Amino acid sequence: MRWPDLSEALGSIRWAVIGAVATRMYMPERATHDLDVAVWAEDAGEACRSLEQAGWRREGELAVGGTCWLAPSGQQVDIVEFSQPWAAQALEAAQGNRDPQGLPILPLPYLVLSKLLAGRVQDLADLSRMLGQADEPQLAAVRSAVNRYAPADADDVEALIELGRRELQ
Repeated sequence: MRWPDLSEALGSIRWAVIGAVATRMYMPERATHDLDVAVWAEDAGEACRSLEQAGWRREGELAVGGTCWLAPSGQQVDIVEFSQPWAAQALEAAQGNRDPQGLPILPLPYLVLSKLLAGRVQDLADLSRMLGQADEPQLAAVRSAVNRYAPADADDVEALIELGRRELQ
């Protein structure tokens, strides 16, 4: 599936794809109805102004902090505000982590952290599938990020890795 590229609309604002569309970089693509994008919380106001000027239509507020938009193409895009201690580093790292369409994708360790924060059942399913398919260097990077930023979740991540590996068998 092709998704809107926000590069022109957002200009110099750092942004990265998160959510279901980001997971396609780490597991088989699954269906979703919207594109979730993260921006640094301090850039959110500028991002909104930029989208409006580019012809996007604001649809409302997100419960998780952010706004919902309708692209000129009609696709829904959620702009999620990131303010976590790792957010700036994650958004910067995403600029060099592009999917085949060219969209900046949150690197796996940060995508894991974002999905742990979201904590929905679908996010846990995504985590088990992504982590079950990850190689050892990727898992080492994930473990390092989780141990640094979410140590209380380390045991859960190990369980999700094991569940994901079992699913692949």
